[in-house]
Amino acid sequence: MEIGLLIAGLVLGAGAGVGGFYALNKSKENGGKNKADELIRKAKHEASEIVLNAKKEASDINDKTQREENEHRKEWKKTENRLVERETLLDKKFDQLDKRAEALRKQEGEIEELKDEVRSIRDKAQEKLEKIAGLSKKDAKDKLMAMTEKDIKNDLTNLMVKEQKAYSDYVDETAEAILLTAMERMSSEVTADRTVTSLKLPDDDMKGRIIGKEGRNIQALQHATGVDVLVDDTPGMVVLSSFDPIRRQVARYALERLMKDGRINPSSIEDAVAKAEREIEKEVVRAGEDAAREVGVIGIPSEILHLLGELKYRTSYGQNVLLHSIEMAHIAGMIAEEVGADVNITKTATLLHDIGKAVTHKIEGKHADIGAELAKKFGMKDEIVHAIAAHHEDIEPTTPEAVIVKIVDAISAARPGARNISAENFAERMKALENVATGFPGIDKAYAISAGREIRVIVEPKQIDDLSALKLARDIANKIEATMQYPGVIKVNVIRETRAIEYAK
Repeated sequence: MEIGLLIAGLVLGAGAGVGGFYALNKSKENGGKNKADELIRKAKHEASEIVLNAKKEASDINDKTQREENEHRKEWKKTENRLVERETLLDKKFDQLDKRAEALRKQEGEIEELKDEVRSIRDKAQEKLEKIAGLSKKDAKDKLMAMTEKDIKNDLTNLMVKEQKAYSDYVDETAEAILLTAMERMSSEVTADRTVTSLKLPDDDMKGRIIGKEGRNIQALQHATGVDVLVDDTPGMVVLSSFDPIRRQVARYALERLMKDGRINPSSIEDAVAKAEREIEKEVVRAGEDAAREVGVIGIPSEILHLLGELKYRTSYGQNVLLHSIEMAHIAGMIAEEVGADVNITKTATLLHDIGKAVTHKIEGKHADIGAELAKKFGMKDEIVHAIAAHHEDIEPTTPEAVIVKIVDAISAARPGARNISAENFAERMKALENVATGFPGIDKAYAISAGREIRVIVEPKQIDDLSALKLARDIANKIEATMQYPGVIKVNVIRETRAIEYAK
């Protein structure tokens, strides 16, 4: 088709050339016949060459097309032969598969026959074994299972004991490492509080002022504070002796103020003591806030902070309770971080674990129970309340935080020099002595002084008259004899004082 189109194009081109020649000849009739003939010959020659070239190109294209067609035919033939071969091969494979399937069906039949024969032999053998052993299949199975279970149980028990021992050793080593690391990171001073405070006198004349005429000033100071004031034991010093650190602090503040002012009389002593008590109250609040800030806990109610601040003036076996709690909170936070417990709950519970000691002289009961009740009353979290209640194992600790508080309490208390047991026993005996006296009606204040050799009882003059004061002294002495154990003799000193006050206007 391409060749035909090419030839037609050449013929049309030649025709166009001849037509153009005749048109040219017609338009130039006056140009001469010879010239026209020459042009005609050239046109015919060119047309002949064009036709020859076109034929040649058409022949070349035809040959090329024929060759390509032959090559395609050869490829198609090869492909057809391959397909025929594959088809033949597949037919053979299908035949083989059919034969194999038939053989497998025959083998399955034979296998089923063998299975039936094996089952029959096994049943017969089982019957014979049951007759010989005297056990049924179920009994034999149960016995075998019991024996196997026993063997496995023993093996598992031995394995568990071995693993538990290895794990216990690992846990002990890990716990020891954590505790030692926390204790090494937290280093604090170890000091035991004493039951006396010494103040230096500016001159000997001040000693006379403190004693006063017939001892009125020193008696007024002792009555107002409940502290033994010793001015003759140490030259140039005044010694304040009391098992209660708050009383000693109030007496120290008051006496420092009086010595600085120079005017010492019963009235100024009362004013100084009242101001000292207000200063102590401010220090209590500040101490609680500073402790919480140092440990890094927030959100503690102000009432709890006040109780915490009071621990600054409380001791446990000679160990300052507030410093003990702060030290514990730091160590507990480190341990909580290591074991993955709640750090904030652990620190808070540890800091507040001994707040019950701030009110044990007012509320009956163990300080752990009192502290837990106070924490619950003021809205602390249940985890904190539980940790406070369980830190002496009065109840079983059930949370990681409670266990940490219990452990750290033992760590802080066991540090060498941290506690003085004899001092604590002395303080407890003094408190018990005072509690015996305050248990009677009409008592305003009661102070154990002179290292427990005297109990000074101040009564309400409107409720107790002079005769009743004598009877009260005897009753207190009888109760002390009946309920307490003590060396030596305890003097019961009941003081009834009537004051007449009037104002000039």
